[in-house]
Amino acid sequence: MKKKGIYNPFIKRRLIPFGVISAVFFAAASCASIGNPTGGPRDEDPPIFVRANPAPNSVNVNRNRIDIDFNEIVNVKDAFTNVVISPPSKQVPRVSSNGRRVTVTFQDTLLENTTYTIDFGNSIEDNNEGNKLPSFAYSFSTGPEIDTLQISGMVLGAQDLEPQQGILVGVYSNLSDTAFSTLPFERMAKTDDRGRFSILGLAPGEYRIFALADLDNDYHRANPEEAMAFYDFTLSPSTDRTTTTDTLYNLRTGEVDTIYSRERTVFLPNDILLRSFESDVKSQYLQKYERQDSTRLNFVFNTKADSIPKIQAVGFDDLQDWYVVEKSAKNDSVTFWITEPSILSLDSLRIAATYLRTDSTKNLSEITDTLRFFYSRDLKNAIANAAKEKEKALKEKEKEREKAIEKALKNGEEFVDTLEVEDIVTLPPLGFKVLSSSTQEVYLPLFLEFDTPLTKLDTNAFHLEMQIDTIWKEVPLPYRAVPVDDNNPRKLMIEYPWGFGMQYKLTVDSLAATGIYGLETNKLEHSFKTKPEEEYSSIIFNISNFTDTIPAFIELLNTSDAPVRREKVTNNRAEFKYVTPGKYYARIFEDHNGNGLFDTGNLDSIRQPDVSYYYPKLINIKKNWDKEETWDVFATAVDMMKPYAILKNKPESDKKNKNRNKNTNQEEEDEEEYFDPKRNPFDPNDRGNGMRY
Repeated sequence: MKKKGIYNPFIKRRLIPFGVISAVFFAAASCASIGNPTGGPRDEDPPIFVRANPAPNSVNVNRNRIDIDFNEIVNVKDAFTNVVISPPSKQVPRVSSNGRRVTVTFQDTLLENTTYTIDFGNSIEDNNEGNKLPSFAYSFSTGPEIDTLQISGMVLGAQDLEPQQGILVGVYSNLSDTAFSTLPFERMAKTDDRGRFSILGLAPGEYRIFALADLDNDYHRANPEEAMAFYDFTLSPSTDRTTTTDTLYNLRTGEVDTIYSRERTVFLPNDILLRSFESDVKSQYLQKYERQDSTRLNFVFNTKADSIPKIQAVGFDDLQDWYVVEKSAKNDSVTFWITEPSILSLDSLRIAATYLRTDSTKNLSEITDTLRFFYSRDLKNAIANAAKEKEKALKEKEKEREKAIEKALKNGEEFVDTLEVEDIVTLPPLGFKVLSSSTQEVYLPLFLEFDTPLTKLDTNAFHLEMQIDTIWKEVPLPYRAVPVDDNNPRKLMIEYPWGFGMQYKLTVDSLAATGIYGLETNKLEHSFKTKPEEEYSSIIFNISNFTDTIPAFIELLNTSDAPVRREKVTNNRAEFKYVTPGKYYARIFEDHNGNGLFDTGNLDSIRQPDVSYYYPKLINIKKNWDKEETWDVFATAVDMMKPYAILKNKPESDKKNKNRNKNTNQEEEDEEEYFDPKRNPFDPNDRGNGMRY
């Protein structure tokens, strides 16, 4: 009787001759090589959703715990930061992972007849390789119906078109102007690494939409220093049907196998562009104050101010006009140069400073602080010691004279005073220097800076010479030495139409300027040259497809995206002369107030920031070339304009792939297009062609 074995229906049993087994064994042995197992190809697949309890889009849910299962062990990365739950709760729900399960536990009682959306973004990843599950969201309803409408778009920096990663975007059905600053978002999402967002679970209706860098995690703009964006119009989400064409390929041959069309639902609007900005309305306070030396008091504020402080030395109530003011253009840095000797001599000084500060109600109010200043004794001691030495030298000279007179009388000789009283020890000179380098740009003035404000300036003591052949010849007028501006009494500039490839020499005679402390300048010589004309280039932008009713200016940018030159657009044209050869980029601004500067937005006055657009290519300017570019501003979608080479907020996938875009010549580069007016931006298999302007 045969012994019965355990039957496995999944194994088909077959007898194999022993000779066959031996042949296979020896053949395998002859081909084997010693080595470590490779472990197979790297796992690059994200986790796959398996099931949830309750199921996705369930209605009449009355439980506070949600369990979501995946096909492998997963982690939720930075759940507090990355997971966004709408509507927000007073107590933040707890999000945790254990094995293949992610659990969300609500700490508060769920609202009735409300659609809840848990937007995980890209926070769910597998445990071993960290592969992220992109744009995963889960929804359920506590009522008999679930809201499924959505609004999608992108948030870009207003000034630099940088994708705003991880910024909060939310909506209000309350259309009040104060909702954004007083109420939490009703529904919200966070932008991904490309600045894209999709707010899910919306009911039919009218909404206002905002973006917010929510620094204090309160889901509304209570802090005026938080970057934000707002849309000028209300939005009404809706759906549409569209036909999509799919293509199937033969995996063996790579040829097209089947093409078929299908209908799908499109959620609109899905092309909203929000331009984020930092408001110029910030909490204002005195950040720092110091007495750098005996001569000056420095005040530094955290932001720009409408006015400068009013100061009064305590104990000198009747003293007027005892300082000279030097300030920055935005009044956020102010220096008071002390001119009164009785105050200069004090080791410590108490100042009653009256200035504007933001109070607890977020309004500017005038306050007066009594501040104590101390100083280092450098300049004061130098002046005092020099005066003592001078007095000592005068006394010694007087003694020598008296001895000479006594000797002459004794010998019956006529006294002839040949000893002149001279200053053996002099005061230190007033320091000043040329700020420009030894190579002067032909389109810039020559800048000088003095150590203190001036009380006297003799422009006749300034001599500008030009070398012709080997001879120095004085440059005739109209060169002139003038203050740079009224804010800085220490800076001077010399304006002159410099020639190309010339050698110049500036000579400033001694005693040309006198500072507020009586110090005078020594002689100064500064030799410099200008570049030959062939070392410069120029670039002209001819603008098309752009508004001609709003003033505009163009910034020429270096390869770090920093502006190096700025020119206004006139008759759809802007010319940059005397450009140093190199690689550049460019952007154009709508300059609504015509001041030639970027102006940020203001929600209170419903003012959007100035709008910028980038030239989508690298501009390679060669030596002695005049380059002309035709710029069709809107030929490229706004979210695709900024060249990838100067994009700072690059997508996470691109950071991992270091070989992407090795070719930095943007004229040859085609970038992916992410948005299409008829698609869901969270569909990774769907590409589009730009954002709504």
